[in-house]
Amino acid sequence: MSGKGKAILAHITLIGWIIALILNMQNRDSFASYYIRQYLGIMLCGFAGNILFMSLHNGLAMIWGVVILVAWLISLVGACTDKKSELPYVGKYFQEWFKGL
Repeated sequence: MSGKGKAILAHITLIGWIIALILNMQNRDSFASYYIRQYLGIMLCGFAGNILFMSLHNGLAMIWGVVILVAWLISLVGACTDKKSELPYVGKYFQEWFKGL
């Protein structure tokens, strides 16, 4: 599977991310690794934000869900267009924190 295919697969549910990670471990591709790291950060931020905002107010959780959806779309479009498009503000941190993937 190409790096672009693995990058797109990583954006399709948690199971797709796991499959893309396993495929990329067998045959490393820097483009796929970039988006695997980026989507891991999106998933973790979405999960942590939902837990935090649900305890505060459901409206905040809905707004956070929209923010995560927009981040996911930015990342998916970048993967589909063969560009390493970093998420604003947090993308560089995701690449540093998860550089082992």
